[in-house]
Amino acid sequence: MKTIDLRSDTVTKPNKEMLDAMMLAPVGDDVFAEDPTVIKLEKMIAEQAEKEAGLFFPSGTQANLASLMSHCERGDEYIVGQTAHTYLWEGGGAAVLGSIQPQPLDFEKDGSLCLEKVGRAIKPIDDHLARTKLLCLENTTNGKVLPLSYLEQVRHFCKEKVLKLHLDGARVFNAAVQLNVELNKISHGFDSISICFSKGLGAPMGSALCGRKEFIQHARRWRKVLGGGMRQAGIMAAACIYALENNVARLKNDHANAQFLNQSLETISEIEVEPGSLHTNMLFIKVPTQYKELHLYLQQKGIKLPAQPNKLGLIRLVTHLDVNKDDISVVIGEIKNFYNRH
Repeated sequence: MKTIDLRSDTVTKPNKEMLDAMMLAPVGDDVFAEDPTVIKLEKMIAEQAEKEAGLFFPSGTQANLASLMSHCERGDEYIVGQTAHTYLWEGGGAAVLGSIQPQPLDFEKDGSLCLEKVGRAIKPIDDHLARTKLLCLENTTNGKVLPLSYLEQVRHFCKEKVLKLHLDGARVFNAAVQLNVELNKISHGFDSISICFSKGLGAPMGSALCGRKEFIQHARRWRKVLGGGMRQAGIMAAACIYALENNVARLKNDHANAQFLNQSLETISEIEVEPGSLHTNMLFIKVPTQYKELHLYLQQKGIKLPAQPNKLGLIRLVTHLDVNKDDISVVIGEIKNFYNRH
């Protein structure tokens, strides 16, 4: 029985071609900056983001944390979304390890932060207050794509307010594919951007941080302090290079499959599809009754959904390269079978 996992796009497995690339990768000691495959990856992603330099990290959490610690000092503050990954889902690392105070704000429905509210949150220069240094955005946010026009407004806003600007771009290639633009059209206004290879792009691990050379030098030091110095990391970097070369354009298939899943679920009266939630490869549903029973039934059929709804009662479903249209038809069929029996 094939497992169909809709919990996240982090569950993908490397294919044979990716594994072959990993096994054949030339390697060196990356702590000495001597791994040729890591160097190739860092140069490749920096060029695509139109930044001076890149730095390979084992995880997106560490890349984001090193970025925050490179932009801010102890006692500084960054402004961020209330449910943003860097604030809510990364263990409070900025505060715990960086002594950086977060100032969370509610996201707007489209995943943006209202710049008027951001402006009001910036602290005046006062010894009693933390110093506001950085604005951190996320693209995509719950699968929602930030418009290019908004990103341009943010760039001018941060210049006027003398704020640094970081993008948690864990799924930024989903945004680029949806907007039909190159990565640099999204990244160009940011001082730094983190990019994950282990989500929709399908690598088993790895993220990159891109920015100016001096900034990346600071981040390299923090990567070491945070335990992210790796040795023959080219084995993993090769998977990321394969992902960049082969798995970006195909993200449109994941978006199309999410649309198909969304439309199919709308035909099932027992399920409520959250309106306007689908931009890329994520959709949100509500199952008012019997979700525990439905979850168990689907699990027995090899179909994995989140164990329980989030605090808003929503269940996130995510399409990815290991789920095709036929798989989604199987999921829909089994959901209908469950409700027909109950």
